[in-house]
Amino acid sequence: MSASLVEQRSRSGWGLWYLGFALAVVMAVAVAGFQRFEQWISETELPVTLAETSTEVLDRNGALLRVYPVGDGIWRMAPQLEQVDRDFVAMLIAYEDKRFFSHAGVDPLAMLRAAGQALWHGRTVSGGSTLTMQLARLLEDGTTGAWAGKLRQIRLALALERRLSKSQILTLYLTHAPYGGNLEGIRAASYAWFGKGPKRLTPSQAALLIALPQSPERRRPDRAPAAAGAARDRVLERLMRAGLLNATEVDVAGQAPLPRRMQGFPRLAPHLSDRILAARPGVSRLALTLDAQLQAKMETLVAEAARRAGARVSGALLAVDHRSGEILASVGSPSYQDSTRQGFVDMTQAARSPGSTLKPLVYGLGFDSGLVHPESLIHDGPIEFDGYAPQNFDGEFRGDLRVREALQLSLNIPVVRLAREIGPAQLLAVMRRGGARPQLPGGKPGLAISLGGIGTSLQDLVQIYAGIAAGGRGMQLRADQASGAQELSRMMSEVAAWQLGDILRGLAPPPGARADVLAYKTGTSYGHRDAWAIGWDVQHVIGVWMGRADGTPVPGAFGGELAAPVLFEAFGRLKPEVTAPPAPPAATLILGAAELPLPLRRFRPRDAVFAQNAAAPQVLFPPDGAGLALDGAPLVVKLRGGSAPFALLADGRVLVKGQRRHEFEVPNPGPGFANLVVVDSAGHSTSVHVEID
Repeated sequence: MSASLVEQRSRSGWGLWYLGFALAVVMAVAVAGFQRFEQWISETELPVTLAETSTEVLDRNGALLRVYPVGDGIWRMAPQLEQVDRDFVAMLIAYEDKRFFSHAGVDPLAMLRAAGQALWHGRTVSGGSTLTMQLARLLEDGTTGAWAGKLRQIRLALALERRLSKSQILTLYLTHAPYGGNLEGIRAASYAWFGKGPKRLTPSQAALLIALPQSPERRRPDRAPAAAGAARDRVLERLMRAGLLNATEVDVAGQAPLPRRMQGFPRLAPHLSDRILAARPGVSRLALTLDAQLQAKMETLVAEAARRAGARVSGALLAVDHRSGEILASVGSPSYQDSTRQGFVDMTQAARSPGSTLKPLVYGLGFDSGLVHPESLIHDGPIEFDGYAPQNFDGEFRGDLRVREALQLSLNIPVVRLAREIGPAQLLAVMRRGGARPQLPGGKPGLAISLGGIGTSLQDLVQIYAGIAAGGRGMQLRADQASGAQELSRMMSEVAAWQLGDILRGLAPPPGARADVLAYKTGTSYGHRDAWAIGWDVQHVIGVWMGRADGTPVPGAFGGELAAPVLFEAFGRLKPEVTAPPAPPAATLILGAAELPLPLRRFRPRDAVFAQNAAAPQVLFPPDGAGLALDGAPLVVKLRGGSAPFALLADGRVLVKGQRRHEFEVPNPGPGFANLVVVDSAGHSTSVHVEID
């Protein structure tokens, strides 16, 4: 072998060694660089991603009732991907970052394309930032153009991709993207620009919302419609090239009008929302029992009624399902922002005089106490109790008339006679048992309570009527779905409650309204300061108040003329047909006045009915307050004194009459508390309260 060949091979061997060594060095440097790069990414401090979002108030079906801005006045509503139109998401990714689901936070191809276009045209033609990089800039509120800012975005984007899923990144982008003014996020933008959520967007709407975040102020459609339209059209053209839209869709979308102004966010039930949010501060979502569509109808109705009634007149309305206690609509004023009507005052909660609306409660307790029956006669004539001499509204006296007629005519004197026998304290206690919170103007309750001499709110009255409508025992009214259903104490028997409904269905309705289907009562407070109307059917109760929020009189205002038409119209907007009245309970005594037991044929005052003397009957058994385990057996009653024949009533219904013995059996009244009243032939009576297991 020649020396030159040996030398050549020797050089070749050294060359391979040097090449291998160089490759090893490069690989070592690359590995070290990669490890340092990985450390650089892993050590990245992420900005806060859980930004404050607007508190949202939702109805029973999840529809938006009201939105509150965050502390800095920004409208930023937290989205979930299922709340956003899928086509919009696909369009956004196709336009902004078509390799979003495959890159690791940075798209080198997009960056090379953007750099090449910039060199070729001498200006920026398209951006190379991914959606993740744009999110990084939004989270840090950083710049786009500076190299330091771009490098920071790249680092943060890579870190975000390692710690968050793609859906989380997309959700954060849709939460923080700017859309002009104080709007952030796709949901706030969709409500502000289009008056709806982003669940279903037209191609034109989607294209505008894709274009806005790139230059939210210069492309605002309300201030720069030409720039906004041009930007939208560019998005539409690119989406057509990407195959997401066809030429016809692009042509139609390009001709669609742009929004000319920002629309207000939903503001239904503002008073109720404020009140519940104050009771539950810090919550991000409030789910209410209201129905958004019904709420909107009722707010419109109250606003129309207030306008017809004149300047400064306010109004309020409450609609509830008395079977569940759920509030379906709550209108606190004709307009939340109407200062002339003091619209900021929630008149569903304001304490006002209830006028005649408490009269049904008095009569219901009278039925249960065995004092009267709907067909009993009661006298309407001049009376005076310790200096208190009530007068009827018209100043007239009608003599003897049936209790049914006295309630339908809303006479004052008969109900005061009855209230005196029941006792104002008992009336007040029953109101509280029924869930109301009455406010006494003085310390001691008086007979004037029955005529409205007490402070009650619209919600208090609707609560009481809901108990009557539910058969004498109702549910606590509630608007917050987080509050569980709560049954209240019984106010009156099922029989008495049905009798009240039967009487009040006989009231003449407003002109044009259907008769005999809605049980209702109107009321007018002293000085025409408050006009009321409350009515019910087998499922719903609606209460209406009309007046001035400052308590000044409304001359000529009557509940029957001002509030009753609103009540009937409200039921018409609630449902097409008012449900037929319920059948009477089996124990209901449906008789004419002449067929009633003698003590029930005419109401007798205290000195006749409650006289406690030797002639009055005494109940020896069962004793007052006793608990009886009858197991379905008849109830044995033992009496002393009194004049036969005797009648015995349980919670206002006759169990036996014409009984001449002092010891007898009566049918089992059924489990629960019972008020047993024994009446003798002379009209003397006595009562005991028992509990039957």
